[in-house]
Amino acid sequence: MEWHEGWRIVGDPSTGHAKAELLPMPTCAFCGGVGRREIVLNGVTRAGKCRCQRVVDRVALFNIAGIPARHAKCSLESFDQSLPGAKPGWDTAKSWLDRFRPDQEGQGLVLSGEPGRGKTHLMVAVVRELIFRHGVEVRFVEFTHLLSRIREGMDRGDGDATTLTPLVKVPVLAIDELGKGRKTDWELTIIDEIVTRRYNSGGVLLATTNFLFRPYRPEELRQIQQARERGGASLAHGALEQLSDRLGDRVFSRLRETVRFGGVVGEDYRALRSVK
Repeated sequence: MEWHEGWRIVGDPSTGHAKAELLPMPTCAFCGGVGRREIVLNGVTRAGKCRCQRVVDRVALFNIAGIPARHAKCSLESFDQSLPGAKPGWDTAKSWLDRFRPDQEGQGLVLSGEPGRGKTHLMVAVVRELIFRHGVEVRFVEFTHLLSRIREGMDRGDGDATTLTPLVKVPVLAIDELGKGRKTDWELTIIDEIVTRRYNSGGVLLATTNFLFRPYRPEELRQIQQARERGGASLAHGALEQLSDRLGDRVFSRLRETVRFGGVVGEDYRALRSVK
């Protein structure tokens, strides 16, 4: 459980999602608790939501984001920067957030790295900040679950308005484990459709991936080698395909134009946690 001024976040086992809950607050001095205000400006009376409703609206946005319950505690503050090699990934997420503007197009973020480095933690932390700091609507989806839901919808005869359009229209789409799957023609067609339509509409894309977006730089290779020598890193990532191989050249080209790529190259925190 996590507490903030006016709200807290818990894992909801009934839905499998993280849930934000409103906390008791003092009665608003401006609206008396009704949630609406009237302001007279230049002799004209204007009515609208009171500022006290901001937290109500953002709690509602969080609860439709679809963040898994297991990630309820993931935030920038809870990310352990003291783990070997972890801070650069945190810095990437934080600097991206600091530059984010709700009205600016083509400013997505893709975090790449081996399993267990905290990519999903950082992406969820970014999603939380977008919702509670900026009031932006976000949808979180895991890539293979996304494909399964789309296939089930198509099998039922659902059209694009039900299966794909919500993923295109949402201001920010966050995809966990982008590129995972069997890389069938159907899967490639679906991801091409989503990325292309979001590219054309100017929507923001966040993603994590276990696949490389470029060859490692020398300093990153040294970090990985040092971690492997300590037994804290697997040998898998160096042999993995690049993300362009998993998504196709056209999709990857559009990502390169509209997202910032960041590497998360520390040690496997799950392995470190298991030996403590």
